[in-house]
Amino acid sequence: MERNTVGEVMITEEQIRMRAAEIGKQISEEFKNEDLLLVGILKGAVLWMADVIKNIENENMSIDFMVVSSYGASTKSSGVVKIVKDLDVDIEDKAVIIVEDIVDSGITLNYLKSYLAGRNAKIVKICTLLDKPEGRRVELAADYIGFTVPDRFIVGYGLDFDQKYRQLPYISFLK
Repeated sequence: MERNTVGEVMITEEQIRMRAAEIGKQISEEFKNEDLLLVGILKGAVLWMADVIKNIENENMSIDFMVVSSYGASTKSSGVVKIVKDLDVDIEDKAVIIVEDIVDSGITLNYLKSYLAGRNAKIVKICTLLDKPEGRRVELAADYIGFTVPDRFIVGYGLDFDQKYRQLPYISFLK
């Protein structure tokens, strides 16, 4: 059995935190005085979301989480989106920002964006740590992008392969 190993550092922790500060400031400006909800997609988005929300100045901001699955233990999306844990709050008339670790095929986020818009959110936007446009299978653009990455299986900073490598303080890839 082939053993997966991690490649070199693609994006450092310092680069990630600097980009989170820029995006947090942008969100603060765009949504000041708005009823703002950030929805973290567990488990991968936890570290990125924490960095972004530390940089948002909005007294009306709240957070919630969803668990959504389309990968399992594979390196390719199954194409089937399953909501494992839904939101605990009402999103009607709120500005909602979905916070995700990576936009790859776009299938999961395309589904989620429509799903949340259908619950009468005022607006639904996407904030992603990583964008992998070469992996797209549906037309979808994130509103806030940390970094664009090549079509490799990315790990680290919350992103995993079969629940491994999430704890890496940087972005890398499987060899």
